[in-house]
Amino acid sequence: MKVALIQMDIRWESKKPNYSKAQKFAKRAREEGCDIAVFPEMFNTGFSMNVPAIAEAEDGETASFLSALAKKYEINLIAGFPVWAMAGGMGRNMAAVFDRQGAVVAKFTKLHPFSFAGEHKHYSPGEGAVVFDIEGIQASLFICYDLRFPEVFRAVAKDVQAIFVIANWPASRVEHWETLLRARAIENQCFIIGVNRTGKGGNGILYPGASHVYGPSGEDICRGNEKDEFLTVEFDPALVAEARSKFPFLKDIRQIEK
Repeated sequence: MKVALIQMDIRWESKKPNYSKAQKFAKRAREEGCDIAVFPEMFNTGFSMNVPAIAEAEDGETASFLSALAKKYEINLIAGFPVWAMAGGMGRNMAAVFDRQGAVVAKFTKLHPFSFAGEHKHYSPGEGAVVFDIEGIQASLFICYDLRFPEVFRAVAKDVQAIFVIANWPASRVEHWETLLRARAIENQCFIIGVNRTGKGGNGILYPGASHVYGPSGEDICRGNEKDEFLTVEFDPALVAEARSKFPFLKDIRQIEK
Protein backbone atom coordinates (compact mmCIF):
# COMPACT_ATOMS: atom_id res chain seq x y z
CA MET A 1 0.00 0.00 0.00
CA LYS A 2 1.48 3.34 -1.07
CA VAL A 3 -0.08 6.52 0.27
CA ALA A 4 0.50 10.19 -0.53
CA LEU A 5 0.16 12.45 2.52
CA ILE A 6 -0.81 15.90 1.24
CA GLN A 7 0.19 18.50 3.86
CA MET A 8 -1.39 21.39 1.96
CA ASP A 9 -0.71 25.00 2.87
CA ILE A 10 -4.40 25.84 2.43
CA ARG A 11 -5.49 29.18 0.96
CA TRP A 12 -7.96 30.73 3.40
CA GLU A 13 -11.59 30.44 2.27
CA SER A 14 -10.50 30.28 -1.38
CA LYS A 15 -11.70 27.10 -3.01
CA LYS A 16 -10.42 27.58 -6.56
CA PRO A 17 -6.71 27.96 -5.64
CA ASN A 18 -7.02 24.98 -3.31
CA TYR A 19 -8.62 22.90 -6.05
CA SER A 20 -5.74 23.80 -8.35
CA LYS A 21 -3.17 22.76 -5.77
CA ALA A 22 -5.06 19.54 -5.00
CA GLN A 23 -5.12 18.61 -8.68
CA LYS A 24 -1.38 19.09 -8.93
CA PHE A 25 -0.79 16.83 -5.95
CA ALA A 26 -3.24 14.15 -7.12
CA LYS A 27 -1.45 14.04 -10.47
CA ARG A 28 1.90 13.71 -8.74
CA ALA A 29 0.57 10.96 -6.47
CA ARG A 30 -0.61 9.02 -9.50
CA GLU A 31 2.73 9.49 -11.27
CA GLU A 32 4.55 8.17 -8.21
CA GLY A 33 2.39 5.05 -8.10
CA CYS A 34 0.34 5.85 -5.01
CA ASP A 35 -2.83 3.93 -4.25
CA ILE A 36 -4.35 6.66 -2.08
CA ALA A 37 -3.93 10.43 -1.74
CA VAL A 38 -5.02 11.90 1.59
CA PHE A 39 -5.79 15.61 2.03
CA PRO A 40 -6.28 17.49 5.32
CA GLU A 41 -9.42 18.52 7.14
CA MET A 42 -11.24 21.33 5.27
CA PHE A 43 -8.66 21.13 2.48
CA ASN A 44 -10.65 23.56 0.32
CA THR A 45 -11.12 26.44 2.81
CA GLY A 46 -9.02 26.04 5.93
CA PHE A 47 -10.48 25.67 9.43
CA SER A 48 -12.93 28.55 9.12
CA MET A 49 -16.07 29.15 11.19
CA ASN A 50 -17.56 31.22 8.36
CA VAL A 51 -20.18 28.61 7.49
CA PRO A 52 -22.40 30.89 5.33
CA ALA A 53 -19.44 31.66 3.06
CA ILE A 54 -17.87 28.22 2.72
CA ALA A 55 -20.44 25.46 3.30
CA GLU A 56 -22.05 23.71 0.35
CA ALA A 57 -24.22 20.71 -0.43
CA GLU A 58 -22.83 17.31 0.48
CA ASP A 59 -22.79 16.41 -3.21
CA GLY A 60 -21.92 19.94 -4.34
CA GLU A 61 -18.98 21.58 -6.05
CA THR A 62 -16.19 20.15 -3.91
CA ALA A 63 -17.54 16.60 -3.93
CA SER A 64 -17.90 16.79 -7.71
CA PHE A 65 -14.36 18.11 -8.06
CA LEU A 66 -12.92 15.30 -5.92
CA SER A 67 -14.92 12.64 -7.75
CA ALA A 68 -13.66 13.88 -11.12
CA LEU A 69 -10.10 14.09 -9.78
CA ALA A 70 -10.16 10.51 -8.49
CA LYS A 71 -11.55 9.25 -11.79
CA LYS A 72 -9.13 11.26 -13.94
CA TYR A 73 -6.04 10.01 -12.14
CA GLU A 74 -7.48 6.61 -11.19
CA ILE A 75 -6.52 7.05 -7.54
CA ASN A 76 -8.37 6.75 -4.24
CA LEU A 77 -8.87 10.09 -2.49
CA ILE A 78 -9.67 11.05 1.10
CA ALA A 79 -10.43 14.70 1.87
CA GLY A 80 -12.32 16.90 4.29
CA PHE A 81 -14.59 19.85 3.46
CA PRO A 82 -17.43 21.83 5.07
CA VAL A 83 -21.02 21.10 4.09
CA TRP A 84 -24.44 22.21 5.26
CA ALA A 85 -26.21 20.40 8.07
CA MET A 86 -29.79 19.31 7.52
CA ALA A 87 -31.29 22.29 9.35
CA GLY A 88 -30.63 25.28 11.58
CA GLY A 89 -28.03 27.10 9.52
CA MET A 90 -25.23 24.94 10.92
CA GLY A 91 -22.51 23.23 8.93
CA ARG A 92 -20.90 19.80 9.16
CA ASN A 93 -17.16 19.20 9.13
CA MET A 94 -17.22 16.25 6.75
CA ALA A 95 -14.78 13.92 5.03
CA ALA A 96 -15.38 11.66 2.06
CA VAL A 97 -13.59 8.71 0.50
CA PHE A 98 -13.58 8.29 -3.29
CA ASP A 99 -12.46 5.19 -5.18
CA ARG A 100 -10.49 5.07 -8.44
CA GLN A 101 -13.71 5.41 -10.46
CA GLY A 102 -14.75 8.55 -8.57
CA ALA A 103 -17.51 6.85 -6.59
CA VAL A 104 -18.06 7.78 -2.95
CA VAL A 105 -17.36 4.75 -0.77
CA ALA A 106 -17.66 6.44 2.64
CA LYS A 107 -18.71 9.69 4.29
CA PHE A 108 -17.91 10.77 7.83
CA THR A 109 -18.82 13.81 9.91
CA LYS A 110 -16.48 14.93 12.70
CA LEU A 111 -17.82 13.52 15.95
CA HIS A 112 -16.35 16.10 18.30
CA PRO A 113 -16.50 19.76 17.23
CA PHE A 114 -13.59 21.65 18.82
CA SER A 115 -15.44 23.70 21.45
CA PHE A 116 -12.23 25.46 22.56
CA ALA A 117 -12.29 27.28 19.20
CA GLY A 118 -16.10 27.62 19.11
CA GLU A 119 -16.54 24.99 16.40
CA HIS A 120 -19.60 23.58 18.19
CA LYS A 121 -21.40 26.90 17.60
CA HIS A 122 -21.05 26.54 13.83
CA TYR A 123 -20.81 22.82 13.03
CA SER A 124 -23.08 19.97 14.11
CA PRO A 125 -21.44 16.78 15.37
CA GLY A 126 -21.58 13.47 13.54
CA GLU A 127 -23.47 10.49 14.88
CA GLY A 128 -21.10 7.57 14.39
CA ALA A 129 -17.95 6.03 12.97
CA VAL A 130 -17.51 4.46 9.54
CA VAL A 131 -15.68 1.39 8.29
CA PHE A 132 -14.95 1.02 4.59
CA ASP A 133 -12.92 -1.01 2.13
CA ILE A 134 -10.09 0.74 0.33
CA GLU A 135 -7.72 -1.19 -1.92
CA GLY A 136 -8.75 -4.43 -0.25
CA ILE A 137 -8.14 -3.35 3.34
CA GLN A 138 -10.65 -2.36 5.99
CA ALA A 139 -10.21 1.18 7.22
CA SER A 140 -11.84 3.93 9.24
CA LEU A 141 -11.59 7.71 9.33
CA PHE A 142 -11.65 10.46 11.97
CA ILE A 143 -11.10 14.22 11.94
CA CYS A 144 -8.67 16.23 14.06
CA TYR A 145 -10.12 16.71 17.59
CA ASP A 146 -11.63 13.20 17.43
CA LEU A 147 -8.05 12.04 18.07
CA ARG A 148 -8.39 13.02 21.74
CA PHE A 149 -11.20 10.50 22.29
CA PRO A 150 -9.74 6.96 22.31
CA GLU A 151 -13.11 5.30 22.79
CA VAL A 152 -14.20 6.07 19.21
CA PHE A 153 -11.03 4.48 17.84
CA ARG A 154 -11.54 1.46 20.05
CA ALA A 155 -15.06 1.06 18.67
CA VAL A 156 -13.71 0.25 15.19
CA ALA A 157 -10.31 -1.24 16.07
CA LYS A 158 -11.15 -4.93 15.68
CA ASP A 159 -12.70 -4.30 12.26
CA VAL A 160 -9.87 -2.37 10.60
CA GLN A 161 -6.24 -2.51 9.58
CA ALA A 162 -5.80 1.25 9.12
CA ILE A 163 -7.33 4.42 10.52
CA PHE A 164 -6.93 7.77 8.77
CA VAL A 165 -6.94 11.01 10.76
CA ILE A 166 -7.12 14.27 8.80
CA ALA A 167 -6.52 17.52 10.63
CA ASN A 168 -5.83 21.21 10.97
CA TRP A 169 -3.81 20.67 14.16
CA PRO A 170 -1.86 23.73 15.42
CA ALA A 171 1.89 23.89 15.88
CA SER A 172 1.41 24.97 19.50
CA ARG A 173 0.18 21.47 20.36
CA VAL A 174 2.17 19.36 17.89
CA GLU A 175 3.53 17.16 20.71
CA HIS A 176 -0.04 16.19 21.58
CA TRP A 177 -0.76 15.37 17.93
CA GLU A 178 2.24 13.08 17.60
CA THR A 179 1.81 11.42 20.98
CA LEU A 180 -1.88 10.72 20.48
CA LEU A 181 -1.39 9.34 16.97
CA ARG A 182 1.22 6.92 18.25
CA ALA A 183 -0.94 5.96 21.22
CA ARG A 184 -3.90 5.19 18.96
CA ALA A 185 -1.65 2.94 16.84
CA ILE A 186 -0.23 1.06 19.83
CA GLU A 187 -3.48 0.55 21.72
CA ASN A 188 -5.46 -0.53 18.64
CA GLN A 189 -2.64 -2.45 16.91
CA CYS A 190 -3.25 -0.96 13.49
CA PHE A 191 -1.75 1.59 11.13
CA ILE A 192 -2.61 5.20 11.96
CA ILE A 193 -2.22 7.64 9.06
CA GLY A 194 -2.34 11.23 10.32
CA VAL A 195 -2.41 14.00 7.70
CA ASN A 196 -2.09 17.59 8.91
CA ARG A 197 -1.76 20.87 7.03
CA THR A 198 1.16 23.31 6.91
CA GLY A 199 1.34 27.11 6.74
CA LYS A 200 -0.62 29.86 8.47
CA GLY A 201 -4.40 30.07 8.39
CA GLY A 202 -6.48 33.19 7.98
CA ASN A 203 -7.22 32.83 11.69
CA GLY A 204 -3.53 33.50 12.44
CA ILE A 205 -2.80 29.93 13.57
CA LEU A 206 0.41 28.22 12.48
CA TYR A 207 0.26 24.59 11.38
CA PRO A 208 3.29 22.26 11.56
CA GLY A 209 2.61 19.58 8.98
CA ALA A 210 4.03 16.74 11.09
CA SER A 211 1.97 14.17 9.22
CA HIS A 212 2.82 10.66 10.40
CA VAL A 213 2.22 7.02 9.71
CA TYR A 214 2.58 4.83 12.79
CA GLY A 215 2.63 1.05 12.58
CA PRO A 216 0.68 -1.42 14.73
CA SER A 217 3.47 -1.54 17.32
CA GLY A 218 3.89 2.23 17.37
CA GLU A 219 6.83 2.39 14.99
CA ASP A 220 7.16 5.77 13.26
CA ILE A 221 7.24 4.93 9.55
CA CYS A 222 7.35 8.50 8.26
CA ARG A 223 7.11 12.10 9.42
CA GLY A 224 6.37 15.27 7.50
CA ASN A 225 8.10 18.56 8.28
CA GLU A 226 6.62 22.05 8.49
CA LYS A 227 7.35 22.97 4.84
CA ASP A 228 6.88 20.05 2.46
CA GLU A 229 3.32 19.69 1.20
CA PHE A 230 3.76 16.26 -0.36
CA LEU A 231 5.26 13.02 0.93
CA THR A 232 4.72 9.34 0.28
CA VAL A 233 4.98 6.19 2.33
CA GLU A 234 4.57 2.46 1.73
CA PHE A 235 3.38 -0.02 4.34
CA ASP A 236 2.16 -3.60 4.48
CA PRO A 237 -1.35 -4.00 5.96
CA ALA A 238 -0.59 -7.70 6.63
CA LEU A 239 1.57 -6.57 9.54
CA VAL A 240 -1.61 -5.81 11.49
CA ALA A 241 -2.68 -9.46 11.61
CA GLU A 242 0.88 -10.44 12.45
CA ALA A 243 1.06 -8.02 15.38
CA ARG A 244 -2.35 -9.03 16.70
CA SER A 245 -1.50 -12.72 16.44
CA LYS A 246 1.82 -12.30 18.25
CA PHE A 247 0.41 -10.02 20.94
CA PRO A 248 -3.38 -10.60 21.13
CA PHE A 249 -4.09 -7.61 23.37
CA LEU A 250 -7.42 -6.74 21.76
CA LYS A 251 -8.84 -10.12 22.76
CA ASP A 252 -8.41 -9.19 26.42
CA ILE A 253 -10.60 -6.09 26.32
CA ARG A 254 -13.23 -6.11 29.07
CA GLN A 255 -16.28 -3.91 29.47
CA ILE A 256 -16.09 -2.36 32.93
CA GLU A 257 -19.19 -1.06 34.65
CA LYS A 258 -19.07 1.91 36.97
